[in-house]
Amino acid sequence: MEIRPRGTGVQRLVLCLLLLTFFAGTLTGVAMADPVLYGLAMHGKPALPADYKNFPYVNANVKKGGSISYGVVGTFDSLNPFVIKGMRTSARGIWDPDFGNLFYETLMTRSAAEPYTLYGLLAESVQMDDARTYIQFNLNPKAHWQDGEPVTPQDVIFSFKLLQEKGRPPFNHRLDGVDKIEQVGDHSVRITFNSKADRETPMLLAFATPILPKHAIDPATFDQPTLKIPIGSGPYKIKSIDPGQRIVYQRDPNYWGKDLPSKIGFDNYDTISVTYFLQENTLFEAFKKGDIDVYPDGSATHWARSYDFPAVNSGDVVRETFNPQLPTGMFGFVFNTRRPIFADVRVREALTLAFDFEWVNRTLFGNMFKRIESYWQNSSLGAYGHAADDRELQILGAAKDRLSPEILAGTYMLPISDGSGADRNVLRQAVGLLGQAGYTINDGRMVDAHGVPLTFEVMTQNEGQEKMALAYQRTLRLIGIGMSIRTVDDAQYQARSNSFDYDMIVKSFPSSLAPGVEQFYRWGSVSRNLPGSFNYAGVADPDIDRILKSMVDSVSQEDYQDSVRALDRLLVAGHYVVPLYYNSEQWVAHWKHIARPDQTPMHGYQLPTWWDANAQK
Repeated sequence: MEIRPRGTGVQRLVLCLLLLTFFAGTLTGVAMADPVLYGLAMHGKPALPADYKNFPYVNANVKKGGSISYGVVGTFDSLNPFVIKGMRTSARGIWDPDFGNLFYETLMTRSAAEPYTLYGLLAESVQMDDARTYIQFNLNPKAHWQDGEPVTPQDVIFSFKLLQEKGRPPFNHRLDGVDKIEQVGDHSVRITFNSKADRETPMLLAFATPILPKHAIDPATFDQPTLKIPIGSGPYKIKSIDPGQRIVYQRDPNYWGKDLPSKIGFDNYDTISVTYFLQENTLFEAFKKGDIDVYPDGSATHWARSYDFPAVNSGDVVRETFNPQLPTGMFGFVFNTRRPIFADVRVREALTLAFDFEWVNRTLFGNMFKRIESYWQNSSLGAYGHAADDRELQILGAAKDRLSPEILAGTYMLPISDGSGADRNVLRQAVGLLGQAGYTINDGRMVDAHGVPLTFEVMTQNEGQEKMALAYQRTLRLIGIGMSIRTVDDAQYQARSNSFDYDMIVKSFPSSLAPGVEQFYRWGSVSRNLPGSFNYAGVADPDIDRILKSMVDSVSQEDYQDSVRALDRLLVAGHYVVPLYYNSEQWVAHWKHIARPDQTPMHGYQLPTWWDANAQK
């Protein structure tokens, strides 16, 4: 008996089309599933292949063991660097760009040999569409906490939400661009983004956000500083604490990730100690005696004049110079534009002109430095030396009308003085700008239209900053401006920095080849009044906000480059900082038993890849 489907021929045709559509959609869904990725690049693709063995700048065959002793200036009263109260007073090493994240880890880790590329850590792989509307982190099943508990998707979700509720900037804003977070299967977390997200959002969630153990943290007390030893997933446990003085880490023999390609050649010491000192001079004396093993030196005069001691002469202390492939960044006196006295850009420009760099460079630094002219100088991202092309002019929009022809042409430079500390031509320009802003010199003092003197205070942190401020004070006095100097201890400096309680401050803004969302917390309106942000200048400019958005939304390298240059031009034109100097080199002195890999990556030397040569014997 032949069985025939019921219905008319048209009905059967419709049914067949529906079935075909269903199966085609199913097959299409399978075919179009986003691939599993071993790494993520902000632009382009990762440089290393999927089967890479290790990063190129490590010693893959290093024998682990021995110890290293680091030294820092300051104190600590917390083991939680992720909240406001522990932001700048947490023990170094817990979450540390210099010594490495010894205790807590992230889902992915960043390669120092590429501008902005991430590789697997807690997450062994990711999935993401080309438009970056979502990202799925696939956790490594081997990942576990130091107490043996596995790292789970619930830990990831808990961490993001806890930091959103109680974390400090920028951790508390990581989820601003997130629509939802959900667990997928036993080992994956899928994050779907909203319209506030940009192309960097998945990168920041991957490598710039710590993953914390849900089972070992009380959310109610998370925002309070504490010295109670927590639980991490990282390669080191905390061995001992001397509050405010010293913290010692001991390598965890059961560290889950020691064989990952991204961890080969790292975490080479059995013991790492970080000792705190009240003054830089005391720290250096401890280094000279051998109590501290490594001394990164940021002072040109100190580097040139302070190494005539027996250990250097005998070769027991080695001095090395490194040349990273990084932009200059910005270092200078920062105007707090929240103060009415600095609200007028003409006042800021005048005070910038009045700083005699040539005199300071010769007198204090033996002409070892060059003047900073750009926030991304010495790179293709900087505006200095690069004229704005049509693409950049389009990105700038109406903001280009605010910029001088020299800034648009990339030829703008700060004036070069005669080096006397009293160059009349330069000071005349400064006085002229102050005149345009309503100031005049009356009885030897610079006063406004109401007779109020132009005076302000610069807050300094150490002797080096104080010397530069004294030189600045000397020149400003010549045109009737009163600048006082207040050098404060580390705790007061950090507290006042967090609350923007200063007129002027000395700060450094390091730059990379991949600036991103962190720039919002330096220059964006969103961070102007956000305690603990890095917007020390108090910038709130709609044009800068728009350019920042263009930068993080850029898909092509060309659009990205032009957006950064546009930002650079607006920052230079805004005169938010009195630029000081830059040094394209990195200087490090260390005892000879501390060894390092032969290759220096583009980001500069990497202390977490160094090792104790005595352990090789």
